[in-house]
Amino acid sequence: MSEHVMPLPVAADHPAFAGHFPGQPILPGVVLLDAALHALAAQQGMPGPLQLKSVKFLSPVQPGETLALHSAASPAGGFRFEIRCKDHHGLERSVASGSAVFSARPAA
Repeated sequence: MSEHVMPLPVAADHPAFAGHFPGQPILPGVVLLDAALHALAAQQGMPGPLQLKSVKFLSPVQPGETLALHSAASPAGGFRFEIRCKDHHGLERSVASGSAVFSARPAA
C-alpha cells in the first residue's frame, strides 16, 4: 500500500481564522476536513462523494502553518488519511487523522 502526500494549502488570511477565535486564531475543523476531502477526491479523479468514517483532531492549526495530506488506500476499501503541519520553526506534527470511503452514486 503506497502513501500519497500532497500539499493542503490554506491561506493565512482565510476568513475562517478571523472568527475562530479572535486574538488566538485557529483553523476550524470543518475547513480542514473540507480541504482534505476535496484533495482526496481530486487525487482519485472524483469517483463519487466521500463519506467520513472516522476523524480525530489532534492539534490546532494556526495561520501561516504549512499543511500536507498523507493518504493511503485501506485494506477494507476507502482511504486512511493524516494531515500533518509544519509550524513556523519547521517542526512537524499531526493535526488530524481519519478514514473515508467513496459512496456509491445513486442510479439515475
